[in-house]
Amino acid sequence: MLKKQYQKNNSCKVTFVLPKESFHAESANTVKVLGEFNNWNWDNGLTMKPAKDVFEASIKLDAGKSYQFRYVIEGQGWLNDPAADRYVPSPFPGIDNSVIDVEAVANGSNGNGAAKAKKAPAKKTAPAKKTAAKKTTTKAKKDNIKKHIEGIGPKIEKLLAERDITTFEGLAKAKISVLKEILDAAGPRFKMHDPATWSEQAKLAAKGDWDTLAKLQEELKGGKRVK
Repeated sequence: MLKKQYQKNNSCKVTFVLPKESFHAESANTVKVLGEFNNWNWDNGLTMKPAKDVFEASIKLDAGKSYQFRYVIEGQGWLNDPAADRYVPSPFPGIDNSVIDVEAVANGSNGNGAAKAKKAPAKKTAPAKKTAAKKTTTKAKKDNIKKHIEGIGPKIEKLLAERDITTFEGLAKAKISVLKEILDAAGPRFKMHDPATWSEQAKLAAKGDWDTLAKLQEELKGGKRVK
């Protein structure tokens, strides 16, 4: 997962977050982020610190650029970020790199954008409330698939929504062949994802059986069965 906090000096604080459940965290001595911002060099790699359920690390990057990166777990190998902005082929056949897009800061300062945002609601108070009500109603009809279904990040959640799969029930009823078709149509960067367990997870989420879902996800790594 990627968190972006834009700064006023046309830069962005990026926090890389890697869930412990996505690899064998108990046997990982060192976890680093290697990418274009440190020349893919292990010694200069961004060391991730363990937290409760994740490893994380932050770095300040120039805005208006895109950066390729991957996670490296010492003794285990490389991992892509399932919630990366996109993926591109690496120099090695059959392997993609994760990409984070750091958009340029509007007007060179977040401060200017914030000031404009405060003025707009004051001019049309009533319409602003109606808009908020409509958005709330729309959200109520959707489930947070990317949060509860392992192996699905924001990009894939958006692909599913484009095919009207926005609820646990809808995902539970979706055929694996249809899910694979959605991934294939989205391009080669989604080849690494396997939807085999998504419907199974969604059925449990739809019933609210969170304990059973948690036990199932203990057997998964990036949505794939490893046990």
